[in-house]
Amino acid sequence: MVGRGRISSCTNHSKKRHMKHKIRTVALFCGSRKGQHPEYSEAASQLGHILAKSNIGLVFGGGHIGLMGIAADAAMAQGGNVTGVIPKRLLELELGHPKLGQLIPTETMHERKAIMATQADAFVALPGGFGTCDEFFEILTWRQLNLHKKPIALLNTRGFFTPMLAWLDHIVGEGFLSPMDRNLVEVAPTPELLLAILQGQKTE
Repeated sequence: MVGRGRISSCTNHSKKRHMKHKIRTVALFCGSRKGQHPEYSEAASQLGHILAKSNIGLVFGGGHIGLMGIAADAAMAQGGNVTGVIPKRLLELELGHPKLGQLIPTETMHERKAIMATQADAFVALPGGFGTCDEFFEILTWRQLNLHKKPIALLNTRGFFTPMLAWLDHIVGEGFLSPMDRNLVEVAPTPELLLAILQGQKTE
């Protein structure tokens, strides 16, 4: 039952049960910067490594900088299948990753997001800025509207997303979001747990 006060995310998620998903490709949304703490880079590298070792492809924004570049490099170092999708304008700024097996140029950001959504079986957000939030909330909105049924997760390194999760609980409490839609957001503190949740192997 939803009251007027703060909703506990632990309560919202404690009884959630996950159906098993076949995850072949994960779309990654994350920062073009590394952030101020080394744990962010370490988590991005671990995620890329784990995806490749699990034979799961990575599709991302195609840049060589920030957390996105770190995750891509880690996946490729393990022989993983990595695909970048990047607008031509960013390619012209020499931000494209030069070592990718596949780099798909697009005319617009909207086209980029549509291609990533089509290619992915699940979506993961790491810490980032405006672009990361834009991509995350758009794909979450599509899920809410039943435009897809793919799992969406946050890798909550250093509790980076905890204030945002509290804000989502606040939205529920104020009557602008249903508890069911709030539960569309999966959360994990480590890449290992995140992958298990995405694949439906873990109950929160």
